[in-house]
Amino acid sequence: MSDQGRLVAGRYRLAERIGRGGMGTVWCADDEVLDRRVALKQLHEHPHLSPDELGTLYERMRREARSAARVTHPGVVVVHDVVEDEGRPCVVMEYVPGPTLGDLLRDGRTLPPHEAARIGLAMVSALRAAHAAGVLHRDVKPANVLLGTGDRVVLTDFGIAMTAGSPTLTRTGEMVGSIDYMAPERVRGLASGPSSDLWALGATLYQAVEGRPPFRRPTAMETAYAIATHPLEPPRRAGPLGSLVESLLARAPEERPSAEEAERALRDVLRERGTALDTRLPPSGRDQPQPIRAGATAALAAPARAPRRRRLLLAAGVAAAALATGATLYGTRGGGTTASPGPTHPSSTPLAKGYHLVHEKKLGISFPVPDGWTARNRTAEQVTYAAPSGLAGITIGTVAPAGPNPAAHFTDIEANTKVTYPTYRRLRMQRTTFREQPAAVWEFTFQGRARLFRAIDLGYGHEGGREYDIYLSAPNVQWDTYRPVFDRVRDGFRTR
Repeated sequence: MSDQGRLVAGRYRLAERIGRGGMGTVWCADDEVLDRRVALKQLHEHPHLSPDELGTLYERMRREARSAARVTHPGVVVVHDVVEDEGRPCVVMEYVPGPTLGDLLRDGRTLPPHEAARIGLAMVSALRAAHAAGVLHRDVKPANVLLGTGDRVVLTDFGIAMTAGSPTLTRTGEMVGSIDYMAPERVRGLASGPSSDLWALGATLYQAVEGRPPFRRPTAMETAYAIATHPLEPPRRAGPLGSLVESLLARAPEERPSAEEAERALRDVLRERGTALDTRLPPSGRDQPQPIRAGATAALAAPARAPRRRRLLLAAGVAAAALATGATLYGTRGGGTTASPGPTHPSSTPLAKGYHLVHEKKLGISFPVPDGWTARNRTAEQVTYAAPSGLAGITIGTVAPAGPNPAAHFTDIEANTKVTYPTYRRLRMQRTTFREQPAAVWEFTFQGRARLFRAIDLGYGHEGGREYDIYLSAPNVQWDTYRPVFDRVRDGFRTR
């Protein structure tokens, strides 16, 4: 609390810390020029970033916060200014006294469906105003929903918003925002749009009635993996909100309802309940009700367009947290390191004791797995076999069409984690060959909630125009135990 009482930019006196998140700290401050209370958000220091990366982060926050300031709506927090504090940008906003929706939902607490609908109605109205101004929020979540006096609901923290038509400062594959509420297309590194904010609205409503975000897992990377690949567990306590929440959480953006459709659905829920609607909210803009488009909970399992399929390797990169595993694909030659390519003819490799051969007909592959490991998360593009503990696992994924070398999109996927997950550490990323085909090996560590994990991924192009990826992750302390699993799966792996 050493910053308390400090003057920022010659006019804002820090009075009390009122919030802290992954990107920054929010203070209640006194504007000594205009004699009013404001909220001031300071960016945290990021010692793991290079000077160029810090410059990009700071400029993005300055530019996009200024863009968000042009949104005028009673449900959107007013952005007053962007100032400098010791070289770091600070966003000065309207001070709205009261708890956040995140405070109300802490420790798994829930709201009745009609109360969640009331808050959701205010949120979608605010998002409509932002989208009409060409601004995407990109971090809609309970912690960014302020519950003010007089039932006022305010969407805040547009600090990472993006204005349509402006050049992005986000590198290819980089994700910015809170992973629990990040839409599948953003997890895959694809462009976001208004429907991405609506997916986050759906995730927020899901948590409001169920007590947890829809895809939360023990680690952030596991959560991203689940968002990208797992079907939604239907809400059980949503009541009349259920169909809307499921449709908002459709994996394909085009299958989600529009903001207008979501607003009408929320109004219908409140009318059925008899809850008074806030007359300050703007009308839907259409007089006749229209049906909500049905959501698709298995969109990723269906054949996807080529750009999405390339990002499916996130299933391997992000599986880093989903499964946990270990070992080393190195052989030493002349003091250097090289990737061990494995046998040229896998059929000649005898099955090791304690392993059995599995056949994945839909993927057209066979490979050995340890006895006792069971299949999980089987989709049209990948399958995972997990150890009994659930802390280690092997994932085989496919990407089609394949690029010239897997190292290119391994690098793209790595960019997804470098800023968002500062605990990520690369051990190596190298080009090689595997069975006379272009290949790449990627090995890294990351910190889970309770332990350090290590992971290795081998990707190689197949002559049929398809890429195959063999991925293992495990607790770092058990790496020597689980690493041989990767070698045996790799050596025994074969395609039809």
